[in-house]
Amino acid sequence: MGRLTFCASLAAALALVPAGLAAQETAPAPSAAPPADEAPAEPAPEPAEYAYVALKTAKGTITLALDTTHAPKTSANFLKYVDAKNLDGALFYRAMHLPYGEGEDQGLLQGGVRNAAKLFDPVAHESTNETGIKHTTGTISMARFAPGTATADFMIMLSDMPALDAEEGNSGEDPGAGFAAFGHVAAGMDVVKAIWSQPRSATKGEGVMKGDILENEVPILSARRTSAPPKAPETPQSPPTEAETPTPTS
Repeated sequence: MGRLTFCASLAAALALVPAGLAAQETAPAPSAAPPADEAPAEPAPEPAEYAYVALKTAKGTITLALDTTHAPKTSANFLKYVDAKNLDGALFYRAMHLPYGEGEDQGLLQGGVRNAAKLFDPVAHESTNETGIKHTTGTISMARFAPGTATADFMIMLSDMPALDAEEGNSGEDPGAGFAAFGHVAAGMDVVKAIWSQPRSATKGEGVMKGDILENEVPILSARRTSAPPKAPETPQSPPTEAETPTPTS
């Protein structure tokens, strides 16, 4: 997509994002014995298989987990750029900060390939209604103009952004097609936040981009397939204090 422009549908979606975005309601637990005339519960989602990609930057490494099970087309498109080394030299250039959630990180980080010679044909749009992957904190998603125009610009969510999901029942036509989420940050979210927190220019960019462009864009030094990052160790529980230690009984 255009390097310093963003699709009009994202601007419209962001205008509709409600305050208190990160506070999501949880559905009530189903009763143990639903009435016989109720529809059966939806089957559990298919377990996901992931392809991992390490994005090395001067600020550190971000490891992405691409959901090849639920978003196979979008994941394959991203991996095509990785395997061709066409993401080497791509830039993180936009840090959108939402104007609410004081004291919280709210917005997204955007990056992409600037060299038109490194772009492949656009990828078909995979709706969030199709994939089931929602725009929650740490999700990676494709930037685009119309559905089916995404190439190598992508976004990382700094907060939950349900306004970027497709409208219920929408199968991929604007308005309401949403954006194609295809995985999440598996490691290095601190690096994402460090880049997102860099100074932004007051004059760079146009339209909804103005004020979001980083003063000093951060290049992706290399993008390579990698193995899954190690799981974070569990925090050991502190031993009980003397007051908490149960008194043995005779």
